[in-house]
Amino acid sequence: MNEMTAVTDTASEAKPAKATPTLPDAQTVTAVKHWTDRLFSFRVSRPASLRFRSGEFVMIGLMGDPDPKTGKQKPLLRAYSIASPSWDEELEFYSIKVQDGPLTSKLQHIKKGDQIILRPKPVGTLVHDALLPGKRIWFFATGTGFAPFASLLREPQTYEDYDEVIITHTCRTAGELTYGRELIESLKDDELLNEVIGEGFWKKIKYYPTTTREESAKMGRITDLINSGEAYKDLGVEPLNPESDRAMICGNLAFNLELKDMLEAAGLEEGANSKPAQYVVEKAFLD
Repeated sequence: MNEMTAVTDTASEAKPAKATPTLPDAQTVTAVKHWTDRLFSFRVSRPASLRFRSGEFVMIGLMGDPDPKTGKQKPLLRAYSIASPSWDEELEFYSIKVQDGPLTSKLQHIKKGDQIILRPKPVGTLVHDALLPGKRIWFFATGTGFAPFASLLREPQTYEDYDEVIITHTCRTAGELTYGRELIESLKDDELLNEVIGEGFWKKIKYYPTTTREESAKMGRITDLINSGEAYKDLGVEPLNPESDRAMICGNLAFNLELKDMLEAAGLEEGANSKPAQYVVEKAFLD
């Protein structure tokens, strides 16, 4: 109400102020961690009705700026892979910061207690149901494309279905590998997972991090390292073959397309929820 109303309408003063409208499909931020000046992760409350398969994504976001003419706000929503496993009581997300990005320029400033919009309709192709049975699974990621694999690495079915789990993660700098490295290291001491999946389940994991710009223990693009045979030698494994190998890909568009070509050249076929095969790629993700 304006100042004149406040002075003349004493009856209105007795009325309680209207509560600030909550965001549609609102969930509360429970934790935020900034890993580098380009990357951060955060956790939010989980809708009681939400059921999802590890590896799927949902639409999340914030309200946009008011329209200069109408003053109305529209939600800014983007597809984000859920980085927490299907059994977790909260939802975790891993994000890049784009300073002039419509959503991430705002999202990177969220704090514990803030609210975000979360549309509880999970979808995605990076799920076990889209793959035929195999002996070894490869998770290929660049940048924040590690997120769905953060979920799948904590999913009991991953270790029930496969004898070996290889996760490759290619980033520009060593600091950008920290989120994935710390998550994988934490599995060794995760009492719940060791109890549910089996003591020492994490020994099935072979982690292969590489950088493309900053000096690190292993330099190079994973596609080049596979093509040269160096990756197989480093990992002590046989080359990809459709009889035993299954794969999931989540990275930037050029990376996805190059790996698709490589997998198909090795004889692997692309699968889907409706028609399981040897590999799947997340088309919704853009690093």
